[in-house]
Amino acid sequence: MDIQTAKQIRLEEYLHSLGYSPVKRQGINLWYKSPFREETEASFKVNTERNQWYDFALGKGGNIIALASHLYATDSVPYLLKRIEEQAPHVHPVSFSFRKQSFTEPSFQQLEIVPLSSPALLAYLQERGINLALAKKECKEARFTHNGKRYFAIAFPNMSGGYEIRNRYFKGCIAPKEISHIRQSGEPKGTCFVFEGFMDYLSFLTLRLESCPQYLEFDRQDYMVLNSVANVSKALYPLGSYERIHCFFDNDRAGMEALQQIRKEYDSTRHIRDASQIYSGCKDLNEYLQKRMADRKEQMQFVKKRNDALPKKPKGFRL
Repeated sequence: MDIQTAKQIRLEEYLHSLGYSPVKRQGINLWYKSPFREETEASFKVNTERNQWYDFALGKGGNIIALASHLYATDSVPYLLKRIEEQAPHVHPVSFSFRKQSFTEPSFQQLEIVPLSSPALLAYLQERGINLALAKKECKEARFTHNGKRYFAIAFPNMSGGYEIRNRYFKGCIAPKEISHIRQSGEPKGTCFVFEGFMDYLSFLTLRLESCPQYLEFDRQDYMVLNSVANVSKALYPLGSYERIHCFFDNDRAGMEALQQIRKEYDSTRHIRDASQIYSGCKDLNEYLQKRMADRKEQMQFVKKRNDALPKKPKGFRL
């Protein structure tokens, strides 16, 4: 598949093939809950006339290539075209009815929560730079049926028995929706590191493992994963027990608003740190991790090419 062929695919059909349906129509515009995060109000718009999308919380938009770039977290056009082509057999014209949607059937049927082991899921995590041993420790695997089809996804548990689920093609939640609070054993900790989503939490653990393999110090602080910035209000009460709160939120408006909400509650009595400065220039901590991974790979290739180009020493004469 080439770029022009990909651009001929209707965005609403492509999104439908990935499991996303609009919540309302306004003229030529279809409104969705963003495929990039969990949200209660639709902030993702598709202009069916121009075949373009725009995410208001992200402040970005574009064509199907740009959409796939955000979904798969890469700028590699050949890779994106391959992913779009793989989805092409499932792309069919669809008509949406906003008044007759039935929600009586459970979204997740025949649900099983098992140890994380699927090669496809592990490959997806590896592409995002996540250490697999850490992922297997922190996450489970959800296997379920939805609309008669069998699916599997990475499952990250929350405090109320629900799970955030994610695979290469979608992310969602097995209710109830709730924050995840990881408390260390022993004496109560005075510091809590807070993340928007579990992929950023796993990214932090991976980065810490890379930088301090001998002295991990994972247990010097507790961790909290909002599982959506919409959950920040649920985090305020448990955060009150910490003296220091480090926020690893996205570098966007939604992340800044979540930080300000925590500061409004505790700035006068707690030390609140905006840790997003660590990955300034990147959307989030996982993008920073992937960039480091790409830079390291590029540096290794450069060193290899330089070494290959060096003149080889003569072996000398053998008498």
